[in-house]
Amino acid sequence: MTNKFATALKGGSMNERVEPILEPKNTSSASSPHDRPSRKNTKHVGGYFSPEVSKQLRQIALDENSSVQVLLAEAIDMLFHSRHKPTITQKSVKEI
Repeated sequence: MTNKFATALKGGSMNERVEPILEPKNTSSASSPHDRPSRKNTKHVGGYFSPEVSKQLRQIALDENSSVQVLLAEAIDMLFHSRHKPTITQKSVKEI
């Protein structure tokens, strides 16, 4: 299928095949401005909760001069401890 607009711009007829101009893919190893070195070798763990849960969690973090991530790490460690599993999150979560 030909693109009438592109054909008209090139001054060709509708019977001519117009090849799209493709930009070369960036294969360089340059890092993206969106890369987060602190997230290297980590995996996102999350869930969907009501807005009230989110608000309360953020309020606790504010009251304790902490962060939601630190509070979640504490909760996960408590869960691991109650299930007799090694508490590993403190090794991977830094105070923010």
